[in-house]
Amino acid sequence: MRIIGVNIPDNKKIKISLTSIYGVGQFSAANILQAAGVNPDKLAKDLDQAEVAKLQTEIDKNFRVEGVLRQTIKQNIERLKDIKSYRGMRHIKKLPVHGQRTKTNSRTVRGNVRKTAGSGRRKVELK
Repeated sequence: MRIIGVNIPDNKKIKISLTSIYGVGQFSAANILQAAGVNPDKLAKDLDQAEVAKLQTEIDKNFRVEGVLRQTIKQNIERLKDIKSYRGMRHIKKLPVHGQRTKTNSRTVRGNVRKTAGSGRRKVELK
């Protein structure tokens, strides 16, 4: 089944399946299901077309998801870079933005860069 251009897992409850949409978590999924009047314990494959249409209209009407949300986030980051704010400069330098330490533990942002030298001893080559 597809909702908003995303394949929804069929064998999970609809409350969990909706979280596969970018921008919809469990809390938002519960709110969507309550507003659309759909039972959250139903499996995704058991929904009929009317319920799917209700879910789709509810998501379109009240939530920014998928491409629109990604585009908004990207524009916000570009704005921070343009005004040269602290957070924008951290994005430009590819460093952690939210106050994490950088002496250690910033491998995910910087990439797996290992700049420390080894012990200086060469490994024994087998002859």
